[in-house]
Amino acid sequence: MNKVCLAICFILIGMGLGRSQPLPGIYQGSEWLPLLYGKKFAVAAHHASVLDSVHLIDFLLEKRLKPVMIFTPEHGLSGMASAGEKIVDSEYKGIPVISLYGNKKKPTAEEMKSIDLVLFDMQDMGVRFFTYISTLTYLMEACAENKKPIIVLDRPNPHAHYIDGPVLKPGFESYVGLHPVPIVYGLTIGEYARMVNGEGWLKGGMKADLTVVKIKGYHRKIRYFPPIPPSPNLRTKAAMILYTSLCLFEGTQVSVGRGTEKPFEVFGAPFFSEGDYYFIPESRAGATNPPYQGQKCRGFDVKIFAENFMAQAEFIYLDWLIATVELHENPPKLFNAFFDKLAGTDQLRKQLLSGKKASEIRDSWRSDLEQYARIRNKYLLYPD
Repeated sequence: MNKVCLAICFILIGMGLGRSQPLPGIYQGSEWLPLLYGKKFAVAAHHASVLDSVHLIDFLLEKRLKPVMIFTPEHGLSGMASAGEKIVDSEYKGIPVISLYGNKKKPTAEEMKSIDLVLFDMQDMGVRFFTYISTLTYLMEACAENKKPIIVLDRPNPHAHYIDGPVLKPGFESYVGLHPVPIVYGLTIGEYARMVNGEGWLKGGMKADLTVVKIKGYHRKIRYFPPIPPSPNLRTKAAMILYTSLCLFEGTQVSVGRGTEKPFEVFGAPFFSEGDYYFIPESRAGATNPPYQGQKCRGFDVKIFAENFMAQAEFIYLDWLIATVELHENPPKLFNAFFDKLAGTDQLRKQLLSGKKASEIRDSWRSDLEQYARIRNKYLLYPD
């Protein structure tokens, strides 16, 4: 696959980003702990809701603050459920754990009646199709409907410093994209909550009683990689960098390495005729029944490319997708129905099938991105 090889060899290198570590909102306890005393509250959290190696729930219990219930997103409280896997309600240290992923996307009115407020803390990726922002949206909606406050403990993410990709178009809304934002929307999860509220994107234009506890010492030029992987297949810095570019392959016949030791660091398929990397996906924790399970796939390992080049980039890399379309024996068959949901539009698929270059595709995003940037600017909490 010569064009893919060329794509791996050439890319413009952007400006380097700082390395100092900001302190997420969970560390500003003096701002949010007093809001919980004397209240019946729920916590929306997952496995990465941690401060100083202590999980948020355990931290609260140490403070003699026991949540009434725990709401969890995709991958569950353990963070090990596979993408799309149904999660059964359970309990943690006697506290009911309620899944908000699958058929049930938001708390019931009865559940909301039993609490006074919701405390939200989840490590996000800053990418539209990463579903924690959808969980946040539905929680905000439930809080607005039931007139209950929601406190969001803000966290930085690996992609909060730039915007890129097609803006989601009407008619393409789904759980992997609820709002008219680009694939990379350039906000922390707290800023995103502010935008959802401020733009009237909750059902019926409702507004949630929202408090965002800010990150301390954060500047957008600090590229942040969370110490705890936010989902079971984003285990490394390289995978987090590549996620924005490789996840679009999940709307195609191409594997991104789920079920291997290198998810989102490789891509390939049994039908690839070129490539110097081979892998066989197997069912494992966090990736049960992966695509091409038990089949030998040929493709490319792009981890080093990500670490050496894309770590400095501020854009979605399209060349691998373009080359795969060009070399597929039946390009329309490469795509499945999920691709347009991931892209947030059918335009990208049509552009790829028509042979558009990456520069031409990017030019088609410019106007929408400029319009989105004006909306985004209203909700920034940290220097750009």
